[in-house]
Amino acid sequence: MFGSSNVILRNKRLSSYQLARLHTFEATGRHLSFALAAEELSLTPSAISHRINTLEKELGIKLFNRFHRRIELTEEGERIYWALKKTLEDINQEILDIYNQEISGVLTVYSRPSIAQCWLVPRISDFTQRYPSIELNLLTGNDDINFRGYGIDLAIYFDDKHLKNLYCEDLISESIIPVCSPEYAARHELVGNIHHLANCTLLHDRQAWSNNSDFDEWRAWSEYMGLGLFPNKSNICFDRSDLAVIAAVNHSGVAMGRKRLIQKQLANNELIVPFDNCEFFCAQRYYLVTRDEKSNAKVQLFIQWLKKQILQGM
Repeated sequence: MFGSSNVILRNKRLSSYQLARLHTFEATGRHLSFALAAEELSLTPSAISHRINTLEKELGIKLFNRFHRRIELTEEGERIYWALKKTLEDINQEILDIYNQEISGVLTVYSRPSIAQCWLVPRISDFTQRYPSIELNLLTGNDDINFRGYGIDLAIYFDDKHLKNLYCEDLISESIIPVCSPEYAARHELVGNIHHLANCTLLHDRQAWSNNSDFDEWRAWSEYMGLGLFPNKSNICFDRSDLAVIAAVNHSGVAMGRKRLIQKQLANNELIVPFDNCEFFCAQRYYLVTRDEKSNAKVQLFIQWLKKQILQGM
């Protein structure tokens, strides 16, 4: 069956029918399932199987090994799949580039400092590579900025309110957890001993979700946990959550960390959560703000990119 027609195809271009069947092959190879490919392409699994069988016969190449409840790509099938995947991605990127070639100029984004430092800036090169004609201007601060006065196109806030006379859209929720370095936890025998917090230095972001947040993060968390931490013996106060986290990494105390912003430090064991079942879900959310829902093309591109980054993991 296989290998008989490849000599014939060697000097011929793929037909339109074969290109259509390659689209079916790409979906099947991505899902490694006839049923899931059928669902995506609005076909039946038997139709998917028939198209793949026909393509294999025409190419003279076995694309899949078939088992009782699963399929897998053959070595040759995997080579064709990755070549096809790259080609489709290149075509999609070319279409985007054509669509966006007229979009250029300055885009000014305002963000809370901790969001910019811990999440936005590490990812921003992806945006500039995709849209090199857009000159990105990133500003940070804890104020609710005047859009027109500062020329702001889009802002990213973290609190439990939406601003009047502006378009606001929720992005993602957040939770807070106490974190410290492993060394600090060992020094104060914190692991599993939540009441030992009374002898620790608590690190505060006093502008967590407004200019007057005071000890609100720690207070909300301690009330949720049924603790009475205030007044604590020792406190260090900051105006940015990421500064409190940096202090915690450097063994200065226990910070109230925003879980979505400290994934890197938790993953590399710079920080640990010394207590079980201590995650508190905030009423505050990350949300974007623009002047109106129908913003200009540059703003819409940034919003689409922002949401894609969140889906990939914030």
